[in-house]
Amino acid sequence: MNVSVHLFAGLRDLVGRRDLALELADGATVSDLRAQLGRAYPHVTPFLDSAACAVDDEYVTVDHPLREGDDVALIPPVSGGSEGELFLVTDRPLDAAALSAAVRRDESGALLVFAGVARNDSEGRSVVGLEYEAHASMALKKLREVAEEVRARWPVTGIGIQHRTGRLAIGETSLLVAVSSAHRKEAFEACRYAVDRVKQIVPVWKKEIWEDGDGAWVPGHQVEVPEGARAERA
Repeated sequence: MNVSVHLFAGLRDLVGRRDLALELADGATVSDLRAQLGRAYPHVTPFLDSAACAVDDEYVTVDHPLREGDDVALIPPVSGGSEGELFLVTDRPLDAAALSAAVRRDESGALLVFAGVARNDSEGRSVVGLEYEAHASMALKKLREVAEEVRARWPVTGIGIQHRTGRLAIGETSLLVAVSSAHRKEAFEACRYAVDRVKQIVPVWKKEIWEDGDGAWVPGHQVEVPEGARAERA
């Protein structure tokens, strides 16, 4: 069967088109449509989960069955909501180009992207891979908090932070921080601060996998609990 797909805002920019025609198997669902779109445009895959779906102008769930001729709209978070695109904790590969596009603004004279990449050596020991584990919901919240700290300190025009989880091969990206601002000085300072704060407060843990098949979790920073935090929960 054939359906029409309409994209908006960030999704439209990433694909480069507003309207698509997709051919799906009979009985396909919205979830199947998302999967096929991800195969056709791999760089949009990290953003599809945050997109709501409407069929014939009514919101539907991902298991909604599609029919021949349906008009399907994929709708990213609204009200300036690039949040779902800018802040991400995912086991899928990170896309620096997509994040750069999401934070760039016409008033941005500087655009800086930091990529933390898995390397093959740690203190002289051969490393063949890394494994990342996260408290996903809290990690996502903390990524946004880091961005708010940055916005309070520097006049950035855009910021996005994404962290990878799961098993990474050498050379794969584990962390992306993208910052745009009117001038380069603020972009450099804000980006460095954000990277350091991610390491300090975001609940993500890294395990090195060594050449002999053994491995170990890398010691990290002890998180400082804000004063009064326990009292607030009492």
